[in-house]
Amino acid sequence: MNVIIEELVEGGVVNGETVVMDVTFIKAYSKRDPHDNSRGGSDPEARVGRSGKTYELGYKAHIAADSESELPLAFIVAPANENEKKHAYKLLEKTLKLTRGRVKTLVADSQYSSRKLRKKISTHGVKAAIPYPAYQRPREKGLLRVDKHFRTHGPTRERRIYRRRVSIERMTSRLKEQLGLNRHRVRGLRNIATHVLMCIIAMLLVALAALRLDRPEKVRAIAMLGW
Repeated sequence: MNVIIEELVEGGVVNGETVVMDVTFIKAYSKRDPHDNSRGGSDPEARVGRSGKTYELGYKAHIAADSESELPLAFIVAPANENEKKHAYKLLEKTLKLTRGRVKTLVADSQYSSRKLRKKISTHGVKAAIPYPAYQRPREKGLLRVDKHFRTHGPTRERRIYRRRVSIERMTSRLKEQLGLNRHRVRGLRNIATHVLMCIIAMLLVALAALRLDRPEKVRAIAMLGW
C-alpha cells in the first residue's frame, strides 16, 4: 500500500495538502456473546459501538484520505467501541510520512475535537478544520461549529475547507459498494484489517493504472475497469 501511495504522490495524483479523517463501521461476522452483550460470540475481538444512529457489533476502520484525489492514505482498524480521537494522531503521523510532510490542513468532524489532539496537530504545522461541539468553549465566538441541521458556522475560510469532508464519505461509499468492504466472512481484528487493506489496495491500483496509462480522469473509475 505504501509503495503505491508513494508513486501516486510522485506522479501528482495525490496532493496531500488537505487530509480528511473519518471512521466507517464494519459489521462483525458474529452474533453477540450471550454471556457478555458488549462483545462477539464467535468473534470475541469485536465490540459493540455506534453505527450511525444505533449500536452494532463490529469494528471501525479509521481512515485518512487525500481530499483532492479522494484516495486513502492511511488506516487503522480497531474494535467499534474505541473512540476516534484515540487513533487520530497516529493516522496523521502515517500520513505525514507518506506524503513527505505535505499536509497543511486536517479536516474532521466534531468527534475528533479535543485540546490535546489540536495541540499535537499544530506541532507539525498543520491547521485543524475541526468543528467545536456545543459543550466546548460555548461562550467563545468565531469558532467553527456545526449545528443539529448540519449547517456550518464560523470563519468563511474554515467553513469552505470543512466542506471537503464529503470527499472521504464518497471514498468510503466506493469502498463499500464497489470493492466489498462490507461483504466479508472473516473474524478477528487481524483478518478484518487484512480485508480492509485488500479493498484499499484495489482502489489504489485503479488510480495507479490511470497514472501509468496517462488517464487522469480515470483515477476513481473503479466500476469501469474495462477502459
